Amino acid sequence: MTALALATLAFVGSHLLLSHPLRPALAARLGERGFLILYSLVALATFAWIIVAYRRGSDAGALWVAPYQYWPFASLLMLFASILLVGSLVGNPAHPGAGRRAGAAPRGVYAITRHPMNWSFLLWALVHASLSGSPRNLIVAGGILVLALLGSIGQDRKKEQLLGDAWRDWEARTSFVPFGAAVAGKVRWRDCIPGAIALVGGIILWALATSYHAPLVSPLGDLLSR
Repeated sequence: MTALALATLAFVGSHLLLSHPLRPALAARLGERGFLILYSLVALATFAWIIVAYRRGSDAGALWVAPYQYWPFASLLMLFASILLVGSLVGNPAHPGAGRRAGAAPRGVYAITRHPMNWSFLLWALVHASLSGSPRNLIVAGGILVLALLGSIGQDRKKEQLLGDAWRDWEARTSFVPFGAAVAGKVRWRDCIPGAIALVGGIILWALATSYHAPLVSPLGDLLSR
């Protein structure tokens, strides 16, 4: 558990530091391509450390295990998270060099939330933490939750500095909380319908993840039904 906590701290801490306070100086010294390579290597190395440490742990001493009937609801939340994640890869105004897109009307996943990628990670963390209260699960889920929350705050602040009024206007026309802009009347509900790429790609991603989890879910269901 100590190794897993350190690995999670390294993954979350390095991501936040490289994405925000350290990025300008490193990008100026290494160039954007060199910085991207460094960022990717650090992310892969720390994530691999998490995987190794997680596999060496166990779920013994779990504080809770969700009832089997909860799994379909959790799966639907993960479907929504998958759609947000895939949708965030297309037309994202937060991507480097894509700030001009902040002037467009929010559509699809960006009408749902201006941070669709981070919300996909938030939902992943909340869903997995709700399914099992094992120490190793809570450590990783907690780390991803913190990363997604602080990453959203840091991204807004960084974009405000880089893009100024253009990003502040984008913030005014969107919301952090999913569907908050629609509830407030800032966007139309029909604008919140994800695009074809987000829907199809999200369903495929969700189906692949679900099939991967299937060998784990079936024995759990047998255990809980006894």
